[in-house]
Amino acid sequence: MTIDQTSLPLLLCGVMGSEHEEDLKDEKNPRPLDEDDIALLKTYGLGPYSTSIKKVEKEIKDMAKKVNDLCGIKESDTGLAAPSQWDLVSDKQMMQEEQPLQVARCTKIISPNSEDAKYVINVKQIAKFVVGLGDKVSPTDIEEGMRVGVDRNKYQIQIPLPPKIDPSVTMMTVEEKPDVTYNDVGGCKEQIEKMREVVELPMLHPEKFVKLGIDPPKGVLCYGPPGTGKTLLARAVANRTDACFIRVIGSELVQKYVGEGARMVRELFQMARSKKACIVFFDEVDAIGGARFDDGVGGDNEVQRTMLEIVNQLDGFDARGNIKVLMATNRPDTLDPALLRPGRLDRKVEFGLPDLESRAQIFKIHTRTMNCERDIRFELLARLCPNSTGADIRSVCTEAGMYAIRARRKTVTEKDFLDAVNKVIKGYQKFSATPKYMVYN
Repeated sequence: MTIDQTSLPLLLCGVMGSEHEEDLKDEKNPRPLDEDDIALLKTYGLGPYSTSIKKVEKEIKDMAKKVNDLCGIKESDTGLAAPSQWDLVSDKQMMQEEQPLQVARCTKIISPNSEDAKYVINVKQIAKFVVGLGDKVSPTDIEEGMRVGVDRNKYQIQIPLPPKIDPSVTMMTVEEKPDVTYNDVGGCKEQIEKMREVVELPMLHPEKFVKLGIDPPKGVLCYGPPGTGKTLLARAVANRTDACFIRVIGSELVQKYVGEGARMVRELFQMARSKKACIVFFDEVDAIGGARFDDGVGGDNEVQRTMLEIVNQLDGFDARGNIKVLMATNRPDTLDPALLRPGRLDRKVEFGLPDLESRAQIFKIHTRTMNCERDIRFELLARLCPNSTGADIRSVCTEAGMYAIRARRKTVTEKDFLDAVNKVIKGYQKFSATPKYMVYN
């Protein structure tokens, strides 16, 4: 097809006109930007550190706002002014002029949850008063039966006080965890399993007991000859658990005055109930848990009252709550039957004399940190220590170290161990408490 020269400019104008129309259309309906375009636009005019600077500026702004908020709260809630406006001298004088408060007990609330509520307080050895609240106390802070601080003029309640617990009872709580673990208790594999079932399983997997519909065991009595690891295992339990651990030695509860020991036991369990989960360990429980008898003089009456209070707290009228009780003794034959019944102490775990394999294991545990020769035959040493307890074996290891020190050596040899066995096991035989234990039990 041939195009005439006169018609060519017209054709070109038509093509250009259609392109121009399309451009106009594009301007009216521009194509929307996608994410890549937006990200590209955002990078225009940005320096290398502009994002980090913006981030820091935002953090500074947030922090300033937070500080301002806190300052505002401080002034409105506590009435604290800026430190430049403090007048410490007059504050000190005002505090010295303030009267000390008296301790009373709020025995009854008259018409509670109303505006004209009144409180009956009993100030010891003075009188009973019906009083109102001070300015610094709200009605929800005060409950019946709690200790309160009252002023000496109008006897208005100024401050709620915590329950009174004897400091000697509070001191029984084990704050620092012992450094003994289950690996340090040798020859008691079965006993450790039984103890963990009672102590750890109900805390870690309570749903197992709920599904079966049974209550977990609440108390364990550990008994056996002296030196077999009863207290050691309790220390390992204290190390392992996150619950509050309270350690009581039986003789601590034997007091001079009537009712003092029983009061201490009551406060002990009151403190234990206030914790989320608690383990109470009574060591040497035969000091207070002996069987009841009348010697005609009444000398043991107070000890028996203390024991009866423990019996009542373990399974009496009030629920025990999430409190596990461990007891340790080497004379279970002297304990009162009421203390030993299931429901109070559900499990009795005997810590017997370790067998041959257990004795070898105890030797290995005690020589872990010792500087010994390589090829020491612990099985042979274990055979040479029949009927010996873990404490005896520990004494053998210490004595072997003493022999090495005496010879000015830096390592302990097998001969040192053999000499120590002769000295401790053979020589100290007459001091051993194991034969006596075997006779009584």
